[in-house]
Amino acid sequence: MRSFNPEDLQIPKLHGLLLGAIGPRPIAFASTVDSDGRPNLAPFSFFNVFSANPPTLIFSPARRGRDNTTKHTYENVKKVREVVINIVDFAMVQQMSLASSDFPVGVNEFEKAGFTMEPSERVQPFRVKESPAQFECVVKEVVELGSGGGAGNLIICEVVKIHMKDSILDGDGRVDQERIDTVGRMGGNWYVRAHGEALFEVAKPLQNPGVGIDQIPNDIRLSKILSGNDLGQLGNVHDIPNETEVNEYRLTELGDLFVELEDNPKELEERLHKMAKAHISKGNLNEAWMTLLSFNN
Repeated sequence: MRSFNPEDLQIPKLHGLLLGAIGPRPIAFASTVDSDGRPNLAPFSFFNVFSANPPTLIFSPARRGRDNTTKHTYENVKKVREVVINIVDFAMVQQMSLASSDFPVGVNEFEKAGFTMEPSERVQPFRVKESPAQFECVVKEVVELGSGGGAGNLIICEVVKIHMKDSILDGDGRVDQERIDTVGRMGGNWYVRAHGEALFEVAKPLQNPGVGIDQIPNDIRLSKILSGNDLGQLGNVHDIPNETEVNEYRLTELGDLFVELEDNPKELEERLHKMAKAHISKGNLNEAWMTLLSFNN
C-alpha cells in the first residue's frame, strides 16, 4: 500500500490518481446557451444525482489544469442559469467524445459531433435527441471550489422536466437497466459499458437488516474458499437455520458425503465449503448456510 499527501503531488499526478481510482463515473452531457443564445454541448464526468426531493443533479466543469482557464459551460450557466443534462449511452459515446474537443467559443458542438438539437419545453438549452434520457434543469447555485488550475465548480441543478425514450422503460415505467446501455468514465482514455455480464444485482437489506458477518462462526468466516462477497451474502440473511433444520438437511442431503469422508474431516470441511460456495453463486443462501453449519452440527 502506497500513501500520498495531496499537497505533495503535482496537479496532473493528483488528477490521474483521483480519476484512475474513482470510477466508473456517470457522464453529464451538458447543453447550455450563452447570453446570445448560441448552443454549447460538453461532457463532464464529475457528476451525479444528489436528491429526489427536490430532484437535484450536480456536475462540475473544472478549471483547466494546463492554463487555469474556465470551460464555456461554466461561463454559460453563470449568465443563463439553465442546462439540459443528457445521459450518454454506448451508441453515442464516440460522438460524445468528439464534442469534448476544445472548440473555440461560439462553435456549435451539436453540429460538430453530429447530434440533433431537440427544443426543450421549460428551459432554453436544447436537448440531445439521441440521448436515452434528458433532464431539463434550472441552475440553483454555482459553488466555486478554488481559483487554481484543476479546481472544480459545482453546478447545482434542479430538474424541472424529464424526457426518457420508451425503449428504455419497462411495463411499469421504470428504467430497464439492461436496455439503457449507459457508459461510465474511467481513468485516462478508458470507459466502461453497463451492459450484459457487466450488470449484476445485489439485494439491499432495507426492511430487515441482515444478521451480519460478525454472527458467522469463525470456522466459516475464516474459510480459505469463501470470499468476502460470499460472506457478505451469508451475512445478509435475516435468520440463520436452526439446529433441527441443519440436522435434517445433513441426513437427507449430505449423508453420503459424511459417510465417505468420515475419517477425513479436513477434506470434508473443504468439500462442504465448496458446495456452499456453489449454492451462494445460485442465490441458494439457506442451503449454503445449512451445508456450512452441518460440519459442526
